[in-house]
Amino acid sequence: MFSPLQPSPWDRLVRNYGLETSPAFLLFDALTRIVSPYHSNPLNYNPLRQLLESSIDFAELRGRSAVKLFLSATNVRTGKVRVFRAGEISADAVLASACLPFLYQAIEIDGEHYWDGGYMGNPAVFPLIYECNCTDVVVVHINPIYRPDVPTTATEIMNRINEISFNSSLMREMRAIGFVNRLIENGVLCGNEMKLMRLHAIDAEPVMQALGVASKLNADLDFLLHLHAIGRARAEAWLTTDFAEVGQRSTVDLQNRYL
Repeated sequence: MFSPLQPSPWDRLVRNYGLETSPAFLLFDALTRIVSPYHSNPLNYNPLRQLLESSIDFAELRGRSAVKLFLSATNVRTGKVRVFRAGEISADAVLASACLPFLYQAIEIDGEHYWDGGYMGNPAVFPLIYECNCTDVVVVHINPIYRPDVPTTATEIMNRINEISFNSSLMREMRAIGFVNRLIENGVLCGNEMKLMRLHAIDAEPVMQALGVASKLNADLDFLLHLHAIGRARAEAWLTTDFAEVGQRSTVDLQNRYL
């Protein structure tokens, strides 16, 4: 694992697209809306592939994963979510789970093509319910659910549409979990038939709300380390205030937060 204080292989890919008001970003953003990656990048070059293959031993990961690992991707043809489990994880699976269709060609795996899993599962919670014994789930939010202001510029509107779209699958799963939990709590369902799930969340809403759409394309190392530090601080705050409730009760009000 790379220390946040030490340069990592990510240094090879460091790029900074600047603020969303910069002419370069605005031009790039406009081009992605009208030029397909199949035309702008016909050789399908993706620098992340080399980074992944040089940094991760996927054969070792598939054979000796110490934890259950799930990655989701969206099947372009069927619109269904595809969940890759630990024994299926590869560089292609990782790229598929993060393939933004305006930037990269769909990733082909076993004859099917995939885009970012966030369109149908962001994250996909159901594997944790059906394939794990634990009844506590911690959701780490990277997109703000709520924004205090109504977007007015074209860039702001597109950014908010993306946030709502990527949060929608999580909202649907949380609604289903809340529904089943109420049935169990009211005695309609037996706890042996369905699991009562306890939900927890780690987020940095004020920080995420302040970041513009350009931040999603900012791969500058200092910026990533800044986000890393914020993530650690928020996780430590959650451990201090809510960790003791794991196994006891949900620390998230499903009704107010998601429904």
